Amino acid sequence: MYRGILATIVVIGSLLVTASFAYIVNPGPVVNATVGGVWPRPKYLRSTDNYFLIDPKNFSILPVENTCDILDKAITRYIKIIQSTVHSPIYYPHVVHNGSGTNVTPAQILSSLKVNLTSPCEQKPHLKMDEWYFLSTSGTIISHSIWGVLRALETFSQLVTPYENQMLRVTETHIRDEPRFPHRGLLVDTSRHYISKDILFRILDGMAYNKLNVFHWHIVDDHSFPYVSKKFPELSAKGAFRPEMIYTQKDVADVIEYARIRGIRVIPEFDVPGHTRSWGVSHPEVLTQCEGSYQGLMGPMNPIKDVTYQFIDELFREVQEVFPDQYIHVGGDEVGFECWNSSTEIVDYMKKNNISSFSFLQKNFMEKVTRSVTALDNIPIVWQEAMVENVDMPPGTIVQVWTGDWRVLLFMFTKAGHRALMSECWYLDHLENGGDWKKYYNCEPLDFIGSEEQKKLILGGEACMWAEVVSDRNILQRIFPRSSAAAERLWSPQHTRNFVEAQQRLEEHVCRMNLRGIPAQPANGPGIC
Repeated sequence: MYRGILATIVVIGSLLVTASFAYIVNPGPVVNATVGGVWPRPKYLRSTDNYFLIDPKNFSILPVENTCDILDKAITRYIKIIQSTVHSPIYYPHVVHNGSGTNVTPAQILSSLKVNLTSPCEQKPHLKMDEWYFLSTSGTIISHSIWGVLRALETFSQLVTPYENQMLRVTETHIRDEPRFPHRGLLVDTSRHYISKDILFRILDGMAYNKLNVFHWHIVDDHSFPYVSKKFPELSAKGAFRPEMIYTQKDVADVIEYARIRGIRVIPEFDVPGHTRSWGVSHPEVLTQCEGSYQGLMGPMNPIKDVTYQFIDELFREVQEVFPDQYIHVGGDEVGFECWNSSTEIVDYMKKNNISSFSFLQKNFMEKVTRSVTALDNIPIVWQEAMVENVDMPPGTIVQVWTGDWRVLLFMFTKAGHRALMSECWYLDHLENGGDWKKYYNCEPLDFIGSEEQKKLILGGEACMWAEVVSDRNILQRIFPRSSAAAERLWSPQHTRNFVEAQQRLEEHVCRMNLRGIPAQPANGPGIC
């Protein structure tokens, strides 16, 4: 790649000539940020040339009907966020407002934002929560649910920009908004590297700033078991990386509560039968003892032992009590059959029961596990490999697509009547040079051949942050703003596809997140943040 020189190849007659000349670059940011651009883009937005000024020391957010602890805490948070906007570096030096904050008429001062919540607060976010809201920057929020109020407060805070003399400015804007998909998630893996609770809190903050509403907690895996079970404390005692690298029941409750008051669901994943090597440190009886060339190793859970299912039933009963969401992710991906194939007892069992393939063993296993989940009044989510041919899973089971030809897979799963989540094109551990958020932004989960009824079965999707090469030191930078691209695709209308305009809004949004304590990496190249 040439830096600072642009090389051109010119053909003159039969002579090949290479000409080089200086690459002229204008000073300043590569992409100029918007001023009060909203991310993700609202469904309907209309602005005028008028604006209001806000004195951050004398501004209030006032409930006018229903209220609750979620709203009270949100008001406290967003007053602080709005007050901090006076310190923002986003808008200078390339934006200058006319006028003076000291010479405006009282009619131009916005002293309060009134929140009209028309229904009593729900206490727990859920798949079907109503996130619709109306916002007028003249001073009004209207929503039927607390969740819509949270999204409206986030939007209002993004519309507020710095002005002169420590004042703030907000353009007269009217917004009607609601998300396109109900499930807008972020998966975080806390097994490959332990992610501290404080960093998980900051991830949840960043999710709220992007209107993501599902924290998919991939809490355990092969490498470590940091979840502290009351029923089986030995799992973390022997399976965690270190004694302090754990999540106690109180830690889990703290994360769930932090998410709840931000309108974010927490869905746990305990992946079975594969990705369970750390379980076997304390409970080798539930894993397969490999033989032959794999002698001495342990493979996926043993699918032919009653003790395996008894153990899963007891653990999941506890998980159901600890995690209040209706959905539990039970995995089912990447089950290597090499160890099962090496096991004399498994091979003999298959012969005795006329089982012709290991896929059929996996099918039986996932059917039993998902039925165990539904017996607890929960609904299972599985990775795509669990949906093997002729599998009989409980009605309502959700399948998450993560690899392969996702268009074909979404067509196939929805044709069979399954609800589905999209993740294949939003793997945040897959890095490219520069601002690779564009590839995430261009991924449209409904871009597959299928009927309207099939497309209604797409609940949304998740960006996935697998933790092989991230830890507390760099996970926030990897997640943001790359997950912001998926967040807008899942929230905004399908026709929101103007990449140039999105670049400008995201340039501002990255600075905004930086100001709020989320060290989002630069989105577009050289710039102010």
